Amino acid sequence: MLPFKRILCPTDFSEPACSAIKAAVEMAKSFSAELILLHVVGPIPALDTPAGVSAFDVSGYQRELAESAEASLQRRIDDHVPDTIESKAMVVNGDASHEIARVAKEENVDLIVLSTHGESGWRHRIFGSVPGKVIRQVACPVLTIHLE
Repeated sequence: MLPFKRILCPTDFSEPACSAIKAAVEMAKSFSAELILLHVVGPIPALDTPAGVSAFDVSGYQRELAESAEASLQRRIDDHVPDTIESKAMVVNGDASHEIARVAKEENVDLIVLSTHGESGWRHRIFGSVPGKVIRQVACPVLTIHLE
């Protein structure tokens, strides 16, 4: 388990997620580990119209979201990750908890660092929390960063 060689830090670009990035950077410094910043673009529902054809370009919108996320991840790396830390940015599409677990396995990460914010109230009771789902799906340790 120790030392950590590859650290995965999923982000949704929120303030709590930025705190998780800072913690992941500190862990990567301490262990001379590679840092992988990940953003998951959620699925875009298809729209049915009476005519059966939507004027909205779902795949184009998904592509724009991914490109915007890649640029945002690169800014986070440029602003928060020292040049001495090997790092990379990844953007994937799908369900957040499933994709985080899949990337963790495929990239052979030793630690996942993520924030514990997000859904609350009825949405949390129905859908569950992303960190909770990730913890149940992965074999590696998960460090959760809680922001009051």
